[in-house]
Amino acid sequence: MFSLDEDDEGEISVGESSDAEREMTPDIPKAPSVKSFDDGGDFEGASDVDQGTLRAFVVAVIYANAAVLLVALGPMVWFFEGWSRIGPALFVGGLLAGVRTYQTYRAWQRSRDEADEAAEGEADAEAAEGDENAETDGDAEPDEDDFDPDAAPPEA
Repeated sequence: MFSLDEDDEGEISVGESSDAEREMTPDIPKAPSVKSFDDGGDFEGASDVDQGTLRAFVVAVIYANAAVLLVALGPMVWFFEGWSRIGPALFVGGLLAGVRTYQTYRAWQRSRDEADEAAEGEADAEAAEGDENAETDGDAEPDEDDFDPDAAPPEA
């Protein structure tokens, strides 16, 4: 009844998609490229990062890891091993490392805010200096470069 002949046109292909399915299937999207450090292990790409930011990040990561480890390890040592002096000391050390992580972050944020304010102050000073130079030129007529064709005409 069923022949095992390969020339049988009534066979159903299982696991293969038909032409109609292939036409309706969307293309597989490509992942965007991401800038990363070199695969060779030399961190040449790290030179793009501000040194103060990189230092604060590394220090905060070390403090945060120490805080998580010590806050978790202290109570376990105290409870399971019965070390009633070392367990609380580890816990307190973890809390202090957590506080130090926060202090490191706040110091970095303050330095960044101060740098932004200083940059804004310099930009304001340059703009004010440019306005003073424009006023002392003595030109009563506007320059051709100052003409704006979309500007509204002056009211009489």
